[in-house]
Amino acid sequence: MLHHIEEPCSLGAHAAVIVPPTWIIKVKKPQNSLKTSTRRKKRTSFKRKTSKRGNEDNKGRPFVIKPISSPLMKPLLVFVNPKSGGNQGTKVLQMFMWYLNPRQVFDLSQEGPRDALELYRKVPNLRILACGGDGTVGWILSILDELQLSPPPPVAVLPLGTGNDLARTLNWGGGYTDEPVSKILCHVEDGTIVQLDRWNLQVERNPDLPQDELEDGARKLPLNVFNNYFSLGFDAHVTLEFHESREANPEKFNSRFRNKMFYAGAAFTDFLQRSSRDLSKHVKVVCDGTDLTPKIQELKFQCIVFLNIPRYCAGTMPWGNPGDHRDFEPQRHDDGYIEVIGFTMASLAALQVGGHGERLHQCREVTLLTYKSIPMQVDGEPCRLAPSLIRISLRNQANMVQKSKRRTSMPLLNDPHSIPDRLRIRVNRINLQEYEGLHYDKEKLREASIPLGIIVVRGDCDLETCRMYIDRLQEDLQSVTSTTQRVHYQDQESSFPRVLSVQRLSPRWCFLDATSADRFYRIDRSQEHLHFVTEISQDEIFILDPEMVMSQQVGTPPGMPDLVVEQPLYYKEFTDIFVFLLLPSYPSVSFFSLSLFFFSFQFIECCKKGANLLIQGPDHCSLLHHAAKTGNGEIVKYILEHGPAELLDMTDSETGETALHKAACQRHRAVCQLLVDAGASLRKTDSKGKTPRDRAQQAGDPDLASYLESRQNYQMVSHEDLETAV
Repeated sequence: MLHHIEEPCSLGAHAAVIVPPTWIIKVKKPQNSLKTSTRRKKRTSFKRKTSKRGNEDNKGRPFVIKPISSPLMKPLLVFVNPKSGGNQGTKVLQMFMWYLNPRQVFDLSQEGPRDALELYRKVPNLRILACGGDGTVGWILSILDELQLSPPPPVAVLPLGTGNDLARTLNWGGGYTDEPVSKILCHVEDGTIVQLDRWNLQVERNPDLPQDELEDGARKLPLNVFNNYFSLGFDAHVTLEFHESREANPEKFNSRFRNKMFYAGAAFTDFLQRSSRDLSKHVKVVCDGTDLTPKIQELKFQCIVFLNIPRYCAGTMPWGNPGDHRDFEPQRHDDGYIEVIGFTMASLAALQVGGHGERLHQCREVTLLTYKSIPMQVDGEPCRLAPSLIRISLRNQANMVQKSKRRTSMPLLNDPHSIPDRLRIRVNRINLQEYEGLHYDKEKLREASIPLGIIVVRGDCDLETCRMYIDRLQEDLQSVTSTTQRVHYQDQESSFPRVLSVQRLSPRWCFLDATSADRFYRIDRSQEHLHFVTEISQDEIFILDPEMVMSQQVGTPPGMPDLVVEQPLYYKEFTDIFVFLLLPSYPSVSFFSLSLFFFSFQFIECCKKGANLLIQGPDHCSLLHHAAKTGNGEIVKYILEHGPAELLDMTDSETGETALHKAACQRHRAVCQLLVDAGASLRKTDSKGKTPRDRAQQAGDPDLASYLESRQNYQMVSHEDLETAV
């Protein structure tokens, strides 16, 4: 292929962000003609020299960057932290190495960002992509402050961490799934530059306490600057336990989901111990000269948060929307004000259902006095700080890249006049097993999808609005009694020519982008307002439902549905554990909530410590009833293996239903199979005379009803054969 050597390279579709090879100049090593002994002596002296000067020689990089200025170029510097969140960084690092010049991609586990930033400090229009958690972003911003680059390059975020609150604020989503690198680069290039307030934390010894009364604890905070929030009390104590456990056993924290599970367990333990109940008695808070201490003591806050961005605790919005409240303004991350919020256990519990904390103040300066060692955290970095005087003040503003809506991915949107008023789009549903097995074969995945119905939406509809239409479509599907039905809404029209899926969509369903050349990929729910319907498809939409049960497969006996084990329930973030406080009586009911709101491993740990599996709640439902109703197969399996036999056919006092009735009503096929295999009675009726098979039929699952009927007949035959044999 010698005739292709002289062809110019355009650097492809992402030429604007790629560092051209012509910018990279190889540094020639100085030739040394001295004898070996002399070289050996020089090498020895060089070691002594580097030990004194540290990293002044920039680690001897074999190249330098000599940029050629161009207004059309936005060169990108990529930093990847492989240790963030679920250890996705290694895969991300390889993908960026493939798409970009490897000299512009850096692994933060090998070296910090300082050397790379110094290497590229003279590159005009430079942009930075931080692939990691919020801590990684803060690290890079701190180095930029130290280097004093002018102007400071804007920073975009690819969220790989656990909370990713800053990434959510800037529209980058709550976590990276499988979005193509090509689209990520387009979003970084087209993103809007916004400002982010950064705040100083100055720590001194508490002057009100004598030296001999100071308690043990850290004398300084992990960071002296924060971008997201600074907090003390309950949440910081939970984060501190997580941090200490991860430092002791890092191999156990290799996934984002497992990290969140540990947060939930630590929050539950801390709630039982009530370690932060006296926080209000040991702090003094003054904001812009206003003493908030009396109000903090009156409301007995167990957590105080100084918030810079709207998001907190993996996506919640603790400031809320003040609306017409005259005392407070909506929160912004670039207004030079910090929001002060107080939390009780009840308000922490309400965060996950749209609640907010007690708004205390919006101020520019804070003086905080503590009179005992209190857990604190700075952007997720925790410590237990000795009694101190802490001053919070505005440091500066950093340039950040905010992800914005794009209308360039579909030819239809190039001309605004060509956008139709209404789009008729078919909705197709895909389960997780088929997506993971076929997402690289787009045609087979299309064939495996199940039509859900047709929606009619506006041409400029975004995915957030489209989600509401699909939810309405799902509600109508539950009431369909014929094969054809047409429903008119005021702003929507839906029709169902062929109903093939009546199983309800789970709350965790998400959109799939089918426009990528190589595969389908998931769209983060927090980014749905950034995508238009026409960007992911023109005539049909694909959605992924991770809890959808697979249809009957080849090799399944006739009349028996394919009982695939359902995916584990991914519960909400760790603050969900505060639902314990909403229960009417503690601790008798709190143990039941483990099967409803908590994770299987924590439930099993409680059982190992002597919890009674026969315990019943106020409605006389057993643990097996609750686990079967929620569809948690792991808990059901554990109870069946370790619990007494009478749990199988135990009924509740209100409806007379067994655990099998509960599972059949909710169409939890895998749980039904576990109960039937364990010997649960299929002929037992509830207070209305209904068998589990009748309940499955009423719930709209004929396959499950057919399976239960066949197993019921099998039980009857086996019983007659047993009597004959006797």
